Amino acid sequence: MGLLTGIVFLPLAASVLILLLPKDRPGATRWTALLASTATFVLSIGLLTGFRPDASMQFVEKVAWIESIGVDYHMGIDGISLFLVLLTTFLTPLVVLSSWRDIGEKVRAFHAMLLMLETGMLGAFVALDLFLFYIFWELMLIPMYILIGVWGGPRRVYAAVKFVLYTIVGSLLMLVAILALYFMAGGTTFNILELQQTVLSSGAQWWLFAAFGLAFAIKVPIWPLHTWLPDAHVEAPTAGSVILAGVLLKLGTYGFLRFAIPVFPEAAVSFQPILVALAVIGIIYGALVAMVQTDIKKLVAYSSVSHLGYVMLGLFSFNLEAFSGALYQMLNHGLSTGALFLLVGVLYERRHTRMIADYGGIARTVPLFTVAFLVVTFSSIGLPGLNGFVGEFLILVGAFGANRLAGILAALGVVLGACYMLWLTQRFLFGPMRNEENRSLKDLTAREGLVLVPILLLIVYMGVQPRPLLDRMEPALRAALAPVQAVAPTPESPETPLHGFLFGPDSTAAGSAAGEEPR
Repeated sequence: MGLLTGIVFLPLAASVLILLLPKDRPGATRWTALLASTATFVLSIGLLTGFRPDASMQFVEKVAWIESIGVDYHMGIDGISLFLVLLTTFLTPLVVLSSWRDIGEKVRAFHAMLLMLETGMLGAFVALDLFLFYIFWELMLIPMYILIGVWGGPRRVYAAVKFVLYTIVGSLLMLVAILALYFMAGGTTFNILELQQTVLSSGAQWWLFAAFGLAFAIKVPIWPLHTWLPDAHVEAPTAGSVILAGVLLKLGTYGFLRFAIPVFPEAAVSFQPILVALAVIGIIYGALVAMVQTDIKKLVAYSSVSHLGYVMLGLFSFNLEAFSGALYQMLNHGLSTGALFLLVGVLYERRHTRMIADYGGIARTVPLFTVAFLVVTFSSIGLPGLNGFVGEFLILVGAFGANRLAGILAALGVVLGACYMLWLTQRFLFGPMRNEENRSLKDLTAREGLVLVPILLLIVYMGVQPRPLLDRMEPALRAALAPVQAVAPTPESPETPLHGFLFGPDSTAAGSAAGEEPR
């Protein structure tokens, strides 16, 4: 068994074990889920330590599976999928720990679904066979539906059904497109790397991109296909919201980056104006609608529409700066928005309300909570020195280079994002205490601090040290960008490394070129 197989299927094995545990031992269930998810994270660190910063697929595992139709059990990672796998394995044990007291009913089923969902997400990120990718893509649907439908709020069934209907429409279209691509490529393989070399007519690319793109656009979600997201977030339990915002939405943007853009480059260029326009609309619309929300959770949900609009803008600007910013912003959004949902869940567990009007002035009673909320808020609005700034800056630089009007409008979205988040902070944490119940609020416990501190440390680290991540992303991003640049070359220079754009010329390389001793 290879390392990737162990990482992907350890959570699934633990979920089966959890279902076999006695029903009257919820503590054993929680500890099993925490240990299994933590072990998965520890294993995934091996991917980072053994990763080479080049464009090749690494830790590859390939075994013939259904030989009659050319399906292989084929997995691997590159600089695109590496950090998304790490994000998934990092957030899952924190979510388990955050739900320690929040979930009191059907504890075994809850943790089994959570770990099954982790397997689905990890498998989708590392699958290099389209048939295998589709299995993991569909596997994610079942546990997320159950998490919302069983442990959600008053309108949980409506939200869960809406989530499934939206997702399954896109999934079925993608299945048709997968089969069409398979037969157009000769009907011998589902290997993504080989299918990328298939020569397709412009018309075939157009239709296949539309089918794949719709499935991914629903998952992102892009405006106007976003309406399932606020309902799902509001009704989902805290753990469901964190996983949904932190990881699940990234499957949509990952799908564009891994499949739709490099496999159908001509169609991607044709669809570029439409998707850039929808991304900009999503940025502005999400920010404006977030600004008028009275429910904190719904505000954060609409902020996701805006933030993921930046990711889509970066992907369809078709240059290295924007591509790198988009992938970096996927990670940023997973951390900052996941942390916001965790913080909202902390207060909801104490006060059982998410209405902004029910709070105010609580900074005096919960100072540790206030510090954590402020750091995450500043990350979300892109304050320099925190992770959100790096991603937004790269996306805006790339967007200005590709489409100046889109760049200007996206910059307006940054201002609007600062407005609604800072206004939320002012009403939520500061000002007069409007409700006497808030005087007795308890600050963060040791367990809640243990959940939040790792995220806060990563938020700061990624803000001041983006280079280790960007250096590992860049080769794979160049490879994904190459087919599009071959169709529609951009002014981006492949000779200039991204870290040179961010940090200036590499001193060692420059000194060596001049015949000087490296310092």
